[in-house]
Amino acid sequence: MSTSDELVEHPDDADDHPHPRTGLLRFARMAGSSIAGRDAAPWVTDFLNAAYYRRDPGERDVDDLRLAFCILTTHWYRKDPTRRLHVTDLKAFHQAFGSDRISATGSSRGTLNREQLTDGAARLLGDWFPDAYADDDRRAWGIAFTDRAQRDEYDPEHRLKLARLHKLTPEHAPPEEQTWHTYDPVEMPSAEGVIAALTRPETWPDHATEVGRFTPLRPGGLPGQTFEIEVAAGTDSGRPVFTRGYVTITALVTPDDPQALQAWFDALERGLAAYGDDEPRAVPPGGTPLVGFDLTTHQGHFMGSGHNRLLLYEHEGAAWVRAAGTWDPMPWHIGGAYRMAGRDAQHAFWGEGGDERKSLLHQLARAVAGA
Repeated sequence: MSTSDELVEHPDDADDHPHPRTGLLRFARMAGSSIAGRDAAPWVTDFLNAAYYRRDPGERDVDDLRLAFCILTTHWYRKDPTRRLHVTDLKAFHQAFGSDRISATGSSRGTLNREQLTDGAARLLGDWFPDAYADDDRRAWGIAFTDRAQRDEYDPEHRLKLARLHKLTPEHAPPEEQTWHTYDPVEMPSAEGVIAALTRPETWPDHATEVGRFTPLRPGGLPGQTFEIEVAAGTDSGRPVFTRGYVTITALVTPDDPQALQAWFDALERGLAAYGDDEPRAVPPGGTPLVGFDLTTHQGHFMGSGHNRLLLYEHEGAAWVRAAGTWDPMPWHIGGAYRMAGRDAQHAFWGEGGDERKSLLHQLARAVAGA
């Protein structure tokens, strides 16, 4: 099947080329997470640093970071999903985690180990939380729920309303001026497992890495799904800088429609061959395309106008997933930040370098394998 192209707004709309100062302000406003107000950013960042980024690299486990995000998101949802977290929420977190942070027992001073995160979450949210976080049936959308019924009642559009989504911004510069890039493929345990995981968007936060996470903002499956992407640059320093962007799936092709599947992959291969500057083929010769979808940016995205693609294929008896992106030349305020801090994080996030703590695709492979 293929999703409708009606989601894509015309690139020549009047506000698609804002004054540079307007673009800079919009870019600046995209810092952090939609569920945290500006006055909450310092303590939210400090909490995440204590849970992961400020810990010794040898002691970091990326699931501890996912746990910390889940604690924040669950607290937001249970308190009031119609409002953001603010500085007034700091008191509850300090009461739950503050004593462990000033103690030298079990972790470096000022940080939180796994046991301290779990114990603090039980104090903050209730004794039910640790078991719920560990239960695949009670953890979804990056939130832990008291039971499956509560999970099924969750409305992801609460977060969509806080996101204040802007228009779609697919690339529209001449193809020869665009950047075409194919990221390294990552081997998967099985194609069936990948399809089962990706077609449940509510589980995507379970594959989050130290440099990025996808949170779905709409009910349902992949077609037309919108994701909030939270990205952290500078993680190796222990002082990450957070920003966010939004993408919507504007096309999805599967074996259910063989003609659409072949046309989508053929168009990608033609573009890479014509404009990719020695980029490899998306699917190596002899490979079999299985699934592909487009993730189109919304205005304010940290990489400007364009779209990324995720594609699943089989080659020589193995299943592989890779990303392939197409982007317009970046405005100065985006390009400068991307060159200084974002490029390495972006490439690591899509699997280049093979760092499992940073790569979404390696985390996906671990989840499919049941690791």
